[in-house]
Amino acid sequence: MSEHHLTEADDTLDESKFITFEGSPFKLYQPYPPAGDQPTAIDTLVEGVGDGLAFQTLLGVTGSGKTFTMANTIARLGRPAIVFAPNKTLAAQLYSEFREFFPRNAVEYFVSYYDYYQPEAYVPQRDLFIEKDSSINEHIEQMRLSATKSLMERRDVVIVATVSAIYGIGNPSEYHQMVLTLRTGDRLGQRDVIARLIAMQYSRNEADFQRGSFRVRGDTIDIFPAEHAEMAVRVELFDDEIETLQLFDPLTGRVRQKIPRFTVYPSSHYVTPRDTVLRAVETIKAELRERLEFFYSQGKLVEAQRLEQRTRFDLEMLQELGFCKGIENYSRHFSGAAPGEPPPTLVDYLPPDAIMMLDESHVLIGQLNGMYNGDRARKENLVDYGFRLPSALDNRPLKFNEFERKMRQVVFVSATPADYEKRTAGQVAEQLVRPTGLVDPEIEVRPARSQVDDVLGEINERIKAGDRVLVTTLTKRMAEQLTEFLADHGIKVRYLHSDIDTVERVEIIRDLRLGAFDVLVGINLLREGLDIPEVSLVAILDADKEGFLRAERSLIQTIGRAARNVNGKAILYGDNITDSMRRAIDETERRRTKQIAFNAAHGITPRGVVKRIRDIIDGVYNIDEARAELKEQQTRAKFEDMSEKQLAKELKRLEKQMMEHAKNLEFEKAAQTRDQLALLRQRVFGANVGDHVSGVE
Repeated sequence: MSEHHLTEADDTLDESKFITFEGSPFKLYQPYPPAGDQPTAIDTLVEGVGDGLAFQTLLGVTGSGKTFTMANTIARLGRPAIVFAPNKTLAAQLYSEFREFFPRNAVEYFVSYYDYYQPEAYVPQRDLFIEKDSSINEHIEQMRLSATKSLMERRDVVIVATVSAIYGIGNPSEYHQMVLTLRTGDRLGQRDVIARLIAMQYSRNEADFQRGSFRVRGDTIDIFPAEHAEMAVRVELFDDEIETLQLFDPLTGRVRQKIPRFTVYPSSHYVTPRDTVLRAVETIKAELRERLEFFYSQGKLVEAQRLEQRTRFDLEMLQELGFCKGIENYSRHFSGAAPGEPPPTLVDYLPPDAIMMLDESHVLIGQLNGMYNGDRARKENLVDYGFRLPSALDNRPLKFNEFERKMRQVVFVSATPADYEKRTAGQVAEQLVRPTGLVDPEIEVRPARSQVDDVLGEINERIKAGDRVLVTTLTKRMAEQLTEFLADHGIKVRYLHSDIDTVERVEIIRDLRLGAFDVLVGINLLREGLDIPEVSLVAILDADKEGFLRAERSLIQTIGRAARNVNGKAILYGDNITDSMRRAIDETERRRTKQIAFNAAHGITPRGVVKRIRDIIDGVYNIDEARAELKEQQTRAKFEDMSEKQLAKELKRLEKQMMEHAKNLEFEKAAQTRDQLALLRQRVFGANVGDHVSGVE
């Protein structure tokens, strides 16, 4: 994906900045050489992997360029790598950074493709069955398929993944068997190609040519591969032989290039050969018989009837089509695994010598630990009450000890490693000095009694200097009251809370950087990986209330948010100093002393980070789409307020504008105006009349 994706951008890159290493397929785009502690950290990690160390830790402070160190390490080792991130926001940030470092290699993105996911569940107390309901993000599904494809085809791969990678996906060996390789000159009939595509779950669609479909015109077959976003392949046959293969743009139909061979990958990870499906159907029937006997012996007739009806329906679908809704629940029958065996996951697609990097590992290890138990509790109810066969319990995320067994050589990356990393890591590479010379923020402890007024005074000073401020509170109520208080005093303030979705969070952080507001209040959301160089003050209210939000690691992470600014400062409000505060202050002071000494020895003057404010996630979240939706709502609201006379005028104006655009061949603009017209007509004439009116056009 990355190849096609970045060819246009390639022209702007400075060729002299690309560096390669002997025996490594990676081309690293290095706009600046490693600096500060980076060179030693890179050497330590590369050496450690070379010596066969299973676990290492990169202890990197905020803003020390951990991603750059990771990219350099991967490039020098020349092995495929997977980088885990604790959530989609950080994964997107890492993905966009790695794409800048490796514009000519395969940088892939593997996260959960559900925009919305409601797993099936049963609540026995209320006899309530909740059907599985989900909406899949097409774009992310395509990127997941692209990731497995890259792992099978090449070695220069970096995959950025979330915990989604330890959930079961199809079996790699069967996925591999289903691949269709096309070469010019191959003997292959039109019927054979169609049959193979259908088996790979491609759908034949002559009208709407989209991802995962194909169309046939005589001896020409157009295939839109499931893992490509903007590339399709045309296969021209002559007398049951492949005559030419061409890549073309599915939108314009323009042929891009002729190619000697092309590999078509299945359109889902759950694609299986026909004989495997038939074998699975038999074992599912056997399990069903066994389970029904059990229910009858227990006198559970409702459960038995429910299970039989649901399973028979799925079996019929499998026999006819080769897949069914919820096929993942039968994954054990397809892979032929024994009960209780771990399911195949993305980790199984990785070659044995791959490198694993766990970013913000102190959060990730906890996540990996927790996934299995939550999933198990929900599924047990489904099995006990006859909604699923017991084999559904084996469609699950890996248990932590199974993940450990599948781990390749691992590098934990964190500013605050937790107990697990300390216990297992063979060696620690410290990266405390930032290339920019920036030092950890100064910490001040002030009494909590007057915290709100004091914060207000500090905020005013920072705003005068043109800086931004983060304030973290302990409770939602406190955050809301503080936001209200600051707003009453004329401060431009926003409140970031857990109900805000990921896309909106990204936008709020962008607005803070752009200066749309100056103060951001939050609870636990101002932590790992939020890069906001404009923030010069972090205020932690009620810092002396011991607990999860004010533990040593949380405090260090929150203080670190001010470490990207030359005048960074953290104020902890508390009437006494707790152990966590003491440890956090001592650790920050230790790092600060080291950094100041390094700067003095090398004559470095700290300079602020100038970071481009880009849309973090081009191609992962489509912010433009969200904006267009907002604009449509605003237009609708504007029409609501118009009088009849104004509406008639507006109708004429829009019609004229539409014709004008069409005359100037600006068809996109004309289409936008047409949509506005339709909205307006709906408003004036009501929907039905509007339909007739637009029918007149």
